[in-house]
Amino acid sequence: MSSRSSSLRRSLSSLLTRQRTNSNVNRTRRQSWFGPKSPEDLTEDLDAARAEIAEELKIDILTATQEEDNKRGTEEVSRSFISDTITVPTPEMYAYAARASVGDAVYHEPTTLAFEAHVAKITGKEDALFMPSGTMSNQIALRTHFKQPPYAVLCDHRSHIVRYEAGGTAFHSGAHSQMVVPANGRHLTLSDVEENIVLGQDIHSSPTHIISLENTLNGTIFPQNEIVRISEFAHRSGVKMHLDGARIWHVAAETGTPVKELCAPFDSVSLCFSKGLGAPIGSCLVGTKEFISRARWFRKLFGGGMRQTGFMTAAAAYALTNNFPRLVGVHALAKKLDAGLREIGVDVLSAETCMVFFDPTPIGVSYAELVERARMLPEPIRLGGSRLVVHVQTSPQAVDDLLDLVHELAEEKKLAGFVKPDTPPPTPTTGSRSPFKNMYVKVKA
Repeated sequence: MSSRSSSLRRSLSSLLTRQRTNSNVNRTRRQSWFGPKSPEDLTEDLDAARAEIAEELKIDILTATQEEDNKRGTEEVSRSFISDTITVPTPEMYAYAARASVGDAVYHEPTTLAFEAHVAKITGKEDALFMPSGTMSNQIALRTHFKQPPYAVLCDHRSHIVRYEAGGTAFHSGAHSQMVVPANGRHLTLSDVEENIVLGQDIHSSPTHIISLENTLNGTIFPQNEIVRISEFAHRSGVKMHLDGARIWHVAAETGTPVKELCAPFDSVSLCFSKGLGAPIGSCLVGTKEFISRARWFRKLFGGGMRQTGFMTAAAAYALTNNFPRLVGVHALAKKLDAGLREIGVDVLSAETCMVFFDPTPIGVSYAELVERARMLPEPIRLGGSRLVVHVQTSPQAVDDLLDLVHELAEEKKLAGFVKPDTPPPTPTTGSRSPFKNMYVKVKA
């Protein structure tokens, strides 16, 4: 009995010892946070922890030679025919943008509001909404017009909304795209629309709710009288009209037609400032006040609501004011390129504005060969295939150098025995003997 009592006492003693030890450990832990350290010591520890985090977050993304890098980058842009989206802001544009207001566009941003009001005025519409990109502007326009499915948008088969917006019409709007090949090979006509539009109550088809046109399309100007005819028919049929006017500025510059007149036949228009005009970012969607109010809601839903947009719209305003007058010179440079290529023997689709589509196979040269030789020049020229885009920062010397290179290649092929065939074979550009059926052939440098 005494043995069991002794064992019990030892167990109780061990248990009490462990409890006291645990209690002391917990007390020590609590003291490490709440005492015996003073408030000043705790503040020092917290400041040190914050400083360590701040050190981890620091980054300097500018290179040690950033200024020289930027000069080289600007020079490369002047010798690139890839796109007009690659233009860079000038010091003057930066300086103007830096003076913009500093409001929050979700609440009130004065510079942005002033710019939107100006764009609405010059397009003859009631209101405008600034967007990060032309793709978002187009897709929000379509989504805002569409109400209750089933519905469809009728457009040219080469349209940006179906070829270069990542399937956004189907994803965002759940809409069917009725892609039409123009009978004349250049632009849609009223006859094309009448032949392909879906009206009525046939449950086997998706009815056309929107006709979307593009001006320019691949640098080609859409005749305004044909647009008016299509618009009148569409509105008689209860169908909305949308214009992808990303490069509408080129139409106004080339034809002398006011932007307001070009936009008049449409219920909504998307206008881009980062293509031909050379701003770093931004498009505007215009329409009625009711339409823009609903579009603003969709912009938020799409994740396009922005905050301090003043510097963005100021840069766009600078581009509109200072670069629009330069577009006539851009067109002249494109026409010089067009004429020079034809003289060498290259097949060219007429340059009406800023784009030249060409086929070098008649002189025995492939796109890949030309792209590579241009890249290897002492002062490289960047090409991307069959499309040459001239922009506000294209160097006239780059045009001369490109023509010299094409002429040099043509002479090399002649010396090697190349003879242009009497009947042109199917080419990479056409895929057939029908000229420029597929105009845009891309080649990676």
